[in-house]
Amino acid sequence: MRARILRASGYRRMRWQNGGGWTLQLAVSPESAVQSGGAFDWRMSIADIESDGAFSTFANCERHIALLHGIGMELRFDSAPSVRLDRRLQFFRFAGEWQTHGRLISGPVRDFNVIVRRDTIAAEVWHRPLVGPMVFLAAPDTTWFVYLVAGNAAIKNRENLPTLDAGDSLLLEPDASPANIVLTGGGEVLIVKLVRRPAAVPA
Repeated sequence: MRARILRASGYRRMRWQNGGGWTLQLAVSPESAVQSGGAFDWRMSIADIESDGAFSTFANCERHIALLHGIGMELRFDSAPSVRLDRRLQFFRFAGEWQTHGRLISGPVRDFNVIVRRDTIAAEVWHRPLVGPMVFLAAPDTTWFVYLVAGNAAIKNRENLPTLDAGDSLLLEPDASPANIVLTGGGEVLIVKLVRRPAAVPA
């Protein structure tokens, strides 16, 4: 696998058009989608929500969201019952097409967001403590994204790479090497496993 460290200082921060918050874009694939404004296969971001308001819709996408900081918020949907997002780092999944409105419970919040195009990528998301070594298995159809919530970490079998600090991310992408990646350190991480779906066969 190919390993890339994404520094917190290099994330792209964008103000919402409605003025209700900010998006911190951690990573997107393909990266050309940022410049072209085209569709992405997946996107990782952190949102700072300062006021109640509507969420952007993402057609043909699945969304995963979890509270990072703050008391929480209520998510109101046009196609499903409301959900109270008030437990730290517990993910909730919903369709990007749903009309969604966020109501803050008590003050601003910060949340972590995963958005994937459902016909292209299947995603699984976990919150885990980092205590000692953690192994990420190489596969030709699998990308791993690791966000270091707290603590520090290093890639044990890639000594040439620098260490990660809280707020940094690790992107592990398939390449010609079958070698797994071993992350070691102490703290807590958010892990996203992104598996590319097989291309549809024409009828």
